Amino acid sequence: MNKAELITALSKKSEITKKDAERHIQNLFDIIMDAVASDDPVKAIGFGLFKKEKVKGRSGVMHFGVKKGQEWKSEDSWKVTFSPGKLFVDKVKGI
Repeated sequence: MNKAELITALSKKSEITKKDAERHIQNLFDIIMDAVASDDPVKAIGFGLFKKEKVKGRSGVMHFGVKKGQEWKSEDSWKVTFSPGKLFVDKVKGI
C-alpha cells in the first residue's frame, strides 16, 4: 500500500474527504519523524515502536584492486528502527 492508497483507505474508513485524510496522515508522519529525529522514541501500544539507533562505524583493509592493503574506516551514523507491537504481530500471523 502506498501513501495515496493509505489516504483513500483512511478517508473511506473515517468518512472524511481525501484532502482531510491526506492532511491527517502527513501530520502524523511529521510528528513521528520530528520526534524520532530529536531522539524521542514513538511508542504506540499494540502497533509498535519507532526509534533512532546509532550505527557504529567500521574499519578494515582493502583486499583487492589498486587500493589493496589500504585501510579504510566508516563514520558512525544513525538509523531508524521499527519494532512491531504484539497486536500488530498477531494480526500479521492471523491470530
